[in-house]
Amino acid sequence: MDRLIEIERSIIKVYRKPIWRRFVDAVSEYQLISEGDNIAVCISGGKDSMLLAKCMQELQKHGKYHFDMKFIVMDPGYNEANRQKIIDNAKLLGIPIDIFDTDIFDSVVNVEDNPCYLCARMRRGYLYKYAKKQGCNKIALGHHFDDVIETILMGMLYGAQIQTMMPKLHSTNHPDMELIRPLYYVKEADIIKWVNRNKLEFIQCACRFTESYTGSHDGVGNSKRQEMKKLIAHFREIHGPIDMNIFRSMYNVKLNTVIAYQKDGESHHFLDEY
Repeated sequence: MDRLIEIERSIIKVYRKPIWRRFVDAVSEYQLISEGDNIAVCISGGKDSMLLAKCMQELQKHGKYHFDMKFIVMDPGYNEANRQKIIDNAKLLGIPIDIFDTDIFDSVVNVEDNPCYLCARMRRGYLYKYAKKQGCNKIALGHHFDDVIETILMGMLYGAQIQTMMPKLHSTNHPDMELIRPLYYVKEADIIKWVNRNKLEFIQCACRFTESYTGSHDGVGNSKRQEMKKLIAHFREIHGPIDMNIFRSMYNVKLNTVIAYQKDGESHHFLDEY
């Protein structure tokens, strides 16, 4: 119990500015939580979702809104060690998790064409469906600031488009459900510092092919997202504020200088009104 108290206090006190304040700012600025919400906090077992769960618990205790939560863990086919690691960490952190099973890993294991995309879509669908059954109107995911700017760069460099990971959005297939990302302003480096200070160990990834775990994981492999992590790290060495400039570019889109854009499935070209 003493260790749990110390872990919780470290969020509010030691990391008040880089974690707690940024978490609260995102919740407030983007109006992520409303009075009477029933939120499914989705836990993958990694550092980000576990920190999200703790921040949400603190907000429920100290925030101005009354809302309910359920902490759901979707098991897509973890090995026994990873599943037990999630259970042990949840107990250590005082998070009352509800685990439900799926066969997602078995479904995508032989898919050669973009299995990660298919896996992510399937996981999201299962989470929405299960959360709705539990009476929830929102699901909360642990995506952080670095996920956002990595998405921006990936879209530009590999997708030839400008887009970002939104702080909240309505589900297409479940129109009465909403997705929120309360860690939107929190940087991954600060999450890693919180993990290491408290000597915590979480699983790295929900993927069957990267099942090893460590508390200070900072990215391995050759995925496009890992390439973006390395690129952004290089940018930060060149000029510290570059990461924030990437983020803020999504606030400063000058439509008069954009050749074409899409909205609600319709394409618009500058020549249409030239």
